[in-house]
Amino acid sequence: MKVLERAAMPGTAVPLGERVDALDWADLEAQLDGYGSATAPGLLSLDECEALANLYERDALFRSRVVMERHGFGRGEYKYFAYPLPDPIADVRRAAYPRLVPIANRWNEVMRIETRYPREHAAFIERCHRAEQARPTPLLLRYVPGDFNCLHQDLYGEHVFPIQMAILLSAPGRDFTGGEFVMTEQRPRMQSRAEVVPLAQGDAVFFAVHHRPVQGTRGPYRVNMRHGVSRLRSGRRHMLGVIFHDAR
Repeated sequence: MKVLERAAMPGTAVPLGERVDALDWADLEAQLDGYGSATAPGLLSLDECEALANLYERDALFRSRVVMERHGFGRGEYKYFAYPLPDPIADVRRAAYPRLVPIANRWNEVMRIETRYPREHAAFIERCHRAEQARPTPLLLRYVPGDFNCLHQDLYGEHVFPIQMAILLSAPGRDFTGGEFVMTEQRPRMQSRAEVVPLAQGDAVFFAVHHRPVQGTRGPYRVNMRHGVSRLRSGRRHMLGVIFHDAR
């Protein structure tokens, strides 16, 4: 993967893993607690975004291709990477996970969920593999006009890390229009709340996979989260999805 590493990181002084580690994690944690999502602007450069988007045509890097319309998932398609992951994707997965673990463990404690997550990502992946969740889940998504992604949750098996990450690789307004990243929050005995998360090229978004705790007047309660992408109106849109658990 050395050629890919050079292609994806042209002229970059700071390795991607170090950039992830240097994010304002206190602010990201506050955003996740308050809204179920948090954005990290400008994590990737334009050149890095283009290099990663161009991987979509390299079929040897992927284990499978999914056409969403065939499964009722929406319209558009995506491809799951195979192991070994390209260096930039492995780096960001490995660097972000330990920063998210304290949040994930605190959420589970508040929601009275017994599961706790190990500090290092390799240990969590080993847990997944022991449960026969051994297929990698990072993916590239591609949308053209008319495509959309229905509201969903990326669960994949018994072992689920409760926060995931996505990075927009295309430029809104230049490469595409429409295609907004959307989240909904289903609250007990209340109507659902929707939120559009604005992203620019190279921005990362961290968000709840399944559910998260919310503080109510009588204490914390659990809300159900889903995410999706609105209809693309023009152009082409690529996005990198980074899921921390593997699939069965």
